[in-house]
Amino acid sequence: MNRFQCVADLQRRYGVKRLCSILGVSRSRFYYWRRTAVDRAARQAADARPAVRIRAVHQESDGTYGAPRITAELRETSGEALNHKRVARIMRAFGIEGVRLRRRHRTTVPDPAAAKAPDLIGRDFTAQRPNTKYVGDITYLPIEGGKFCYLATVIDLASRRLTGWAIADHMRTGLVTDALAAAIRTRGSLAGSIMHTDHGAQYMSRIFAEACRSAGVQQSMSAVGSSADNALAESFNATFKRETLQGRKSWSDEREARIGAFRWLHRYHTRRRHSHLGQRSPIVFEHTFQHTPTTLASAA
Repeated sequence: MNRFQCVADLQRRYGVKRLCSILGVSRSRFYYWRRTAVDRAARQAADARPAVRIRAVHQESDGTYGAPRITAELRETSGEALNHKRVARIMRAFGIEGVRLRRRHRTTVPDPAAAKAPDLIGRDFTAQRPNTKYVGDITYLPIEGGKFCYLATVIDLASRRLTGWAIADHMRTGLVTDALAAAIRTRGSLAGSIMHTDHGAQYMSRIFAEACRSAGVQQSMSAVGSSADNALAESFNATFKRETLQGRKSWSDEREARIGAFRWLHRYHTRRRHSHLGQRSPIVFEHTFQHTPTTLASAA
């Protein structure tokens, strides 16, 4: 219960001074709270209607959206003239909360004997047009019983679009070559583009290098031990697990993990709003570049 409300309910029996002392609140603040009760009630009533719409958007996002994305959704779909600060306040008042970051799990295992490609990105995770610069990475999908599946991704730096991905119960080189092949099917061709990854053994393998050469792709690699050099892919992985697991430690089995991943990846691609894209989804953003296809290829 609100401490001020407790004072108000019991003041006739015990007195304001005594109750404020016991509850650790000042009398001046209690009297201010009492004077502003009418205005506060009016504001709560005014917040009740948008709270219903905010909760609906939050639920439609599988409980993942915070105030900025909910604000953008309301403005676009219903013309709601709410700023993100008010949306955030209403969310706090009604107990509506987006998901938060989880601790990362290391999946990069470097091969010191393998040849390393130069860094052609230089932490510039932007591109003027789609199908010119990509980042790739592997993240783990925790399964009950201490097991894992692994997700390999290929992300376009211009649109943040997931152009190719693959899921497997291993981290062999075939996982990343399958994701690259899926991206090639999505785009038709990746010739002339840059593929930037970390220095994991899968990406430094001869097989992956040959797959890039065959596709006309230039390999680019981050520095050893520097996650910031592939920060966009790391950020994508963190968002993926934050919004799919939503506080759980693992999926119950591999099937649930695959279905959960596919469902979220499809939504990310077609519906989920991205702050870098002006709160548009990757596909909506790419509509400004009509020469790029809009299907999502998967090697899963």
